[in-house]
Amino acid sequence: MNTQTASDSRAIALPDAVSTHALGRRLGARIGPGDVICLSGNLGAGKTTLARGAIEAWMGHPEEAPSPTYTLVQTYDGERGELWHVDLYRLKQSDDAWELGLEDAFMSAACLIEWPERLAGQLPRDRLDVELKPEGEGRTASLTAYGTWRAKLGSI
Repeated sequence: MNTQTASDSRAIALPDAVSTHALGRRLGARIGPGDVICLSGNLGAGKTTLARGAIEAWMGHPEEAPSPTYTLVQTYDGERGELWHVDLYRLKQSDDAWELGLEDAFMSAACLIEWPERLAGQLPRDRLDVELKPEGEGRTASLTAYGTWRAKLGSI
């Protein structure tokens, strides 16, 4: 999987957890099968909060969405198909991700991936990278769109 493609970027200020969840809802409303969103940032940066907003939008209602830190994958069946929430923090080797069925999920499900850097450059070419960084009491989300995500970035 090639990660070297043209990209577009933008930054969004997120003053609190509510705005982080709201960005997740906006993303979740626009994703479909085959879409990949990579969530990066330090521990406590808001990755899971953002993912929970996306899952809520995917499901069409509030959904209990536990962090997949220990299970590595949580799946959700919504009207648009399956959504995978993946947390690779505890992954020992990048090749272990493929044993989870992640490559198939990239083609048939929507995927939210926390700690995508653990895949060691094996991410899909078409994806949205969201990097969360602390800023004051909140955070900033830097969105970088690759491939087909470039056209979608303006609507987020």
